[in-house]
Parts: sequence; C-alpha cells; structure tokens
Amino acid sequence: MDLSIVIPVKNEAESLAKLLEEINIAVKPLELEYEVIVIDDGSTDQTWATLQDLSGGYTQLRAVKLQYNCGKATALALGFSKAKGDKVITMDGDLQDNPNEIPGLLQKLDEGYDLVSGWKKRRFDPWHKTIPSKLYNVVVSIVAGIRLHDFNCGLKAYRREVVMHLPLYGDYHRFIPVMAKWRGFKITEMVVEHRPRIHGVSKYGASRLISGFLDLVSLLFLHRFAVKPLHFFGSIGLLFVLMGAGLLGYFGVQWLITGALHIRPLMFGGGLLLLTGLQLGSLGLLGEMLNSNTQRSVFPIAASIRVKEE
Repeated sequence: MDLSIVIPVKNEAESLAKLLEEINIAVKPLELEYEVIVIDDGSTDQTWATLQDLSGGYTQLRAVKLQYNCGKATALALGFSKAKGDKVITMDGDLQDNPNEIPGLLQKLDEGYDLVSGWKKRRFDPWHKTIPSKLYNVVVSIVAGIRLHDFNCGLKAYRREVVMHLPLYGDYHRFIPVMAKWRGFKITEMVVEHRPRIHGVSKYGASRLISGFLDLVSLLFLHRFAVKPLHFFGSIGLLFVLMGAGLLGYFGVQWLITGALHIRPLMFGGGLLLLTGLQLGSLGLLGEMLNSNTQRSVFPIAASIRVKEE
C-alpha cells in the first residue's frame, strides 16, 4: 500500500460524502494504491450509517467505529495501527482541510522529510479561537525547542516509521511534531488552505488552551524523566535533605556549645525537610525499580474498547 489517509470524525455525517469525493479526485491522478481509514469516535448522529452506505461505493474506504467518544489521540492511534501505507496522511473530517493539499504534502516527504505539518496561515475561525491558538503555538515552540506556526493542524503527512513510534493517548495529538522531533525524525511545515466550516459545529472550546498547557508540562516531564525518575525526585529530595541537615546541624552545634537545646519551630522545619527529602529519594528509587520491570507500549489503547469494522 502506497498511502493511508486517516480521518478521525465525530458527528460529521453531512461532510463525509463530499470529503471522500474530494479525496478521490485529489489522489486519483497520483496513481497510488491508497486507503481511507475513517475512525468514528463515538458519534451520536448518522455518521456510522453514512459510512456504511459509502463503503459500497468506495473500495478504498475502511470504517471503524469506537464504542464511545475516546478522544482524537486514541482515534488517531487506532487509525495508525490499522494503516498499511508507506506514507500516512491525517486530516479532519469537517471539510475545513482541503484534500487538494495531499499531493504537495507527499512531495514534501519526497524531499527527505519524515513529517510535514500543515500551517493554516489564513484561518476562518473566530478571534476567540485564533488568538489563543497563536499564543499557544508560541509557548509550545519556546518550551519544546521546535519552531512551528501551527502544532495542532490536523492536516499532516508522515512516513510510516513515524506513526509507528508515537505513543498517543490523552490529548497528546497536539504535540505530534514535538514527539517526532524528540525521536530524531526530520520535520517541516507547509502552508495549507483552511476552509470555512460548512456543516456542524466545532468540537473544541476555549478550555483546550488550559488543558493544552497542562499536557505540555506532562509531556516534558515524561520526556525528560520517564526513564530516569530518580533524577527528578532524587534532585529535589537531595536539596531537602541538605537543607534539613543544615538546620539540624546548626542546632546540634548550638547544643554542643551551650549545653542547652531550645525547641524551636525552625528545628521542626529542619526535621520535616530531612524526612521529606528521604521520602522523595525513596519515591525516585521505586520509580527506577518499576521502570526496570515494565515494558512500555507503543500504542497504549485500552483493550476494553470494543470496535466495529466494515
């Protein structure tokens, strides 16, 4: 298989027929063997029924339905695990991503890149979404050390080896370029067209800005300390132990000199710092023991999720 196109959708029944038609028109001239994998992420409208109807007319279509809404990251991870193509395109199912960008994205991959991220330079979203998005992209660029204008653009192109090494869960789909960069893959971005929404409503609100920053902190912590938790907990614990030992040592010297020991709140503080530091060090050692016996999974999709495929 030359190409897999993975599309997570939720309540996009009105958009699917036109989307598949546009994809077929855009990819057919390339003369590639391709598949379209649509993941129905717990839709409550007629999305699944529409996919079943469309599967009769599109031999390239593979439709998968999740039992309930699991989130975009899980839907993408499931799509990646089923993809057979040497190259993978992801896009949203709301018709705001233009399938005519697919040839350009594939051409960028042929230039030697492993991941090409779309950049919606001109967006047709309200200001209360675009302004926080720009702020978010700047912060992620600075913190993660990778300069991109649009981390969360759904339109991306990958080589197969990239999607097979992305541990997606929670909301980590926002940081796919970051994780790919940290794993040594060569990434770039390309300006893509962003179209106004025709059907349905956006599935994302302003709350994703806060959750996005929290996810970034979590990702940075896991990246730096997941395989060496003692470096994090041990460093803080050692600092606390030194501070606590210093305070208790001071009172010990005073007791040796004066022969009198005066109980003060600062002495209790020193003892508390010493105990806390020892506990943090023990926590780091426990983490190292768990790491040595735990095999990390590439696609942490819960086995309890039931799926239907057609």
